[in-house]
Amino acid sequence: MDIKADSLYQEMQAMIGQARLQTSATPEVQMNPNSGSEFSTMLKGALEGVNSMQMDSKQLQHSFEMGDASVSLADVMVAKEKAGIAFEATVQVRNKVLDAYKQIMNMPV
Repeated sequence: MDIKADSLYQEMQAMIGQARLQTSATPEVQMNPNSGSEFSTMLKGALEGVNSMQMDSKQLQHSFEMGDASVSLADVMVAKEKAGIAFEATVQVRNKVLDAYKQIMNMPV
């Protein structure tokens, strides 16, 4: 089972680098109308990845409990930890998004 968090992190770093290049190349901020849909697509993919990790972990746990000889306890524990870490990261991202939303809503107009 591979962790998709590394690829997600690399994609985010690449997006940050592209954003910095765009803002440094032109003094005015360019609004991309598709950026919202790209972000939502990326967020949806990340959530689906976390969900699939949790489902795989649950399936491995069930297989181990049923006595499947091809599944070891170490595999089950590693899968559970990966799913737990991915879920915690998702919660932290949600918290940061909510904080940013609250700050934007409290800005004077």
